[in-house]
Amino acid sequence: MDTDKLPALLLVEDDPALGPLIAELLAGDYDVEIATDGQRGLHRGLTGDWDVLVVDRGLPVMDGVDLIRALRRQGISTPALILTALGATSELITGLDAGANDYMSKPFDAGELRARLRAITRRFEPAPASVYIGDWVLHPASRSLRSAYGDQVRLTAKETELLALLAGAPERVFSRTELLAALFHPTDGPGVIDTYVHYLRRKIAKTVIRTVHGVGYQIGDAS
Repeated sequence: MDTDKLPALLLVEDDPALGPLIAELLAGDYDVEIATDGQRGLHRGLTGDWDVLVVDRGLPVMDGVDLIRALRRQGISTPALILTALGATSELITGLDAGANDYMSKPFDAGELRARLRAITRRFEPAPASVYIGDWVLHPASRSLRSAYGDQVRLTAKETELLALLAGAPERVFSRTELLAALFHPTDGPGVIDTYVHYLRRKIAKTVIRTVHGVGYQIGDAS
């Protein structure tokens, strides 16, 4: 293995000035390839071997969120950061639920972009093929939870990530701070963890996640 080889970064950006500028800013840390529309970005995302993706939100041919969603449906779990001129919280939630690992608004600081990319690649681990939760089996790739009797529950990207993290260490109690740092945007508050726990309990069972008062959350039983 060539230890001097730079990590491969796919930049999907249609702005003819901004795309090359971002590539230049990241050139010392990454081997950057630019795709100038969503369709080309999807093709290269599926066929290339990438360490990280940077995707513009508003792309021609295919929207950046749809691009990320399409890659995740095909089992591509490469860490991805969305760049956008839309800074509303609802837009951030849409991007994260589509499967993005982070979200930055334009204009942005180059140093912060590099730090965010280091963070999502450092903490990223490929999702396991399946995780058992009681008599149920979580399939992260398809974002679904299936029982031994054939029942199935569909999950969002963030619900899947949260459930997989908790189930991957069943003896451990995770604090809200730990869950926030591992799965959510730095600007989110700890309350977002409680919100997603509520979503999962409503979809599956109240017992699927156990509250350890004064500490945090632990995986429970999906039955």
